[in-house]
Amino acid sequence: MAGLVITGGRVVDPASGMDAVGDVAVLDGKIAAVGTGLGGAEHTIDATGLVVAPGFIDLHAHGQSIPADRMQAFDGVTTTLDLEAGVLPVASWYRRQAEKGRVLNYGASANWAFARIGAMTGSNAESSLEAFGGAMRDRRWVENVASEAEVAGILDRLAGGLSDGAIGVGILNAYAPGAGVQELTAVCQLAAARDVPTFTHVAFMSRIDPESAAEAYIRLIGYAGATGAHMHICHFNSSSKTDIERCVALVAKAQAQGLPITVEAYPYGTGSTVLAAAFFSDPEFEARNGLGYDSVQRVTDGHRFRDRQELLAAQAEEPSTLVLWHVLDIENNAHHRDLLDMAVLYPGGAIASDAMPWTLSDGKAYTGDAWPLPADATSHPRSAGCFTRFIREWVRERRTISLLEGIRKCALIPAEILGPSTPAMRAKGRLQPGADADIVVFDFATVTDRAEFSAMNRPSEGVRHLVVSGQPLISDGVLDLAARPGQPVRRPVAGG
Repeated sequence: MAGLVITGGRVVDPASGMDAVGDVAVLDGKIAAVGTGLGGAEHTIDATGLVVAPGFIDLHAHGQSIPADRMQAFDGVTTTLDLEAGVLPVASWYRRQAEKGRVLNYGASANWAFARIGAMTGSNAESSLEAFGGAMRDRRWVENVASEAEVAGILDRLAGGLSDGAIGVGILNAYAPGAGVQELTAVCQLAAARDVPTFTHVAFMSRIDPESAAEAYIRLIGYAGATGAHMHICHFNSSSKTDIERCVALVAKAQAQGLPITVEAYPYGTGSTVLAAAFFSDPEFEARNGLGYDSVQRVTDGHRFRDRQELLAAQAEEPSTLVLWHVLDIENNAHHRDLLDMAVLYPGGAIASDAMPWTLSDGKAYTGDAWPLPADATSHPRSAGCFTRFIREWVRERRTISLLEGIRKCALIPAEILGPSTPAMRAKGRLQPGADADIVVFDFATVTDRAEFSAMNRPSEGVRHLVVSGQPLISDGVLDLAARPGQPVRRPVAGG
């Protein structure tokens, strides 16, 4: 007898191509059966008129906390991974998550930036947003080419993280633009030797040479070809800025030639990062990006910077401050909307949020247990509404792709990107017997994001039920505040 049966819903499983009314039975955290007439369960969810789909898998989520998990739960996410940045040390991070309990399944890569910080500055700080912003004050690891000894230290730290079960290597190349090609080639060779992906924020994002986005993608394509490493491109949209069309053509040609390159994008024209990011202090910022300093906006109070002098002063005083970067004007510019479509609808590309931590008005990340979140908690709307926004706008309203293909981009493609290197991911992103019981049940007619730049901490609507590791987390639209069903997603630990 199944422990839970979800009955009468529109079952959408991109792995099998199923899109039909049926039932899904769950037992001991796994999907036991998919079909019709399944009964005899201890608990039943009536999904009549609702979509039943594999829970969404976010490859790019920096929140990694209970409040961040809860907000993403209403976005249909069941597995939230920090792969672009990652963590270091790895073992202690996983241990802390298990000790405090997590709402969603979680995991991380090994953080190249912190490996660089440690090897080049002697800092032993564990990776965190606050530590990262503070480390940006020391320009040695940001601007300098690493010596042979420093490269050895970087590789040693990353190898240790991979041995501790990290999902791959997160490469924040844009935050250390001084890193040399020899170093990054060695990092990619390490990833290839361990059969794990790299998750890269490309080195440059300008629309003009030298150090353009096109140059950055050519480098990434070169790393894939020269080392054989699986190169995953993070936030294809924001990394390409207004040069998306050119960058799409380069990546598509490289993929057509068989190079191991994958991509992700989020459905917004505005990005987010820390104020200390090196690209904000570029003396040619305006010319290289085609944007004024007023395109950079502080999250906590909405202030837009007036000029370079004001931004540099704020960088020095508050480097960890979260900012928004308004790059594409998708509300008023039809060409910009077309550019965003190229990234979001890229064939075989995943949807990933780049969700940021929730920050209070004092600038500190909120990691408490209050729900709803405190009124002054801010982030980026993508931290609350990425996947529901994609389903609402691109699938339901504009009908650019089918619901089956939309679910594929939110669930199966992310699982397939990680499956070859991370065995735990082979049982996710699909509704099939033996798969993990990570399931989202939503109302396709009403599902929507509610977070806006003027009201960021509003959960999405339309997710009626969410099951994580076989345990109901959201039931009839109500979150179980005591539930901690999240399980670690981790590669096998060396010697473990």
